[in-house]
Amino acid sequence: MAELGAAFLCADLELSLTPREDHASYIAHWLTVLKNDKRAIFRAAAHAQRAADFLHRLQPSDQKEAA
Repeated sequence: MAELGAAFLCADLELSLTPREDHASYIAHWLTVLKNDKRAIFRAAAHAQRAADFLHRLQPSDQKEAA
């Protein structure tokens, strides 16, 4: 779930996440998925965390130390 990944990265980077109108339909889709699969949130969060970790590893080491 891209929204989870964005939230993880924004929290790590101390950025504010500004919702947009198109986010609502995306979230509505995921609400349907979550209603039908109670474990989907755990898989989505795990994938989002792996994506955020991957992006963090791409940063130069001097930026990692500043964080």
